[in-house]
Amino acid sequence: MTVSQRLAELGIELPQVVPPVADYVPAKVHGGLVYTAGQLPMVDGALPATGTVGDGDGLVPPADAKSYARQSALNAIAAAAAAAGGVDRLGSVVKVTGFVASAPGFTGQPGVINGASEVLGEIFGDAGRHARSAVGVSVLPLDAPVEVEVVFSLV
Repeated sequence: MTVSQRLAELGIELPQVVPPVADYVPAKVHGGLVYTAGQLPMVDGALPATGTVGDGDGLVPPADAKSYARQSALNAIAAAAAAAGGVDRLGSVVKVTGFVASAPGFTGQPGVINGASEVLGEIFGDAGRHARSAVGVSVLPLDAPVEVEVVFSLV
């Protein structure tokens, strides 16, 4: 089954490629791999939430941040597909790096970035299994709660 067939089966429509917010490209092909820039959870050109992730008033709940990591991964697929010449040119997920804007004491970054890992697994199956880092940071661009980078192999 192709990636595009699997997306259709899951009822997932990839978003438009998010335009860069600075001087870079959304994704770049090099040596049989596609590297994405850090993808924020943009939906229709806007962030669904801003701020740091944690438990408590005024913080982005971890469950919400997990869904934002999922959106960031979908944005990464869209960017990689555009650079590669189509989603069916993406072979496997090699590496995911996830950044979580974290409140002091928040240590749930792996659970948040599971939102990205899980959707990549749903779409790519065994080819979606990947190496990964989940990193807590104090702030992300545009005050986004999460940012995800993905490296894909080409077919």
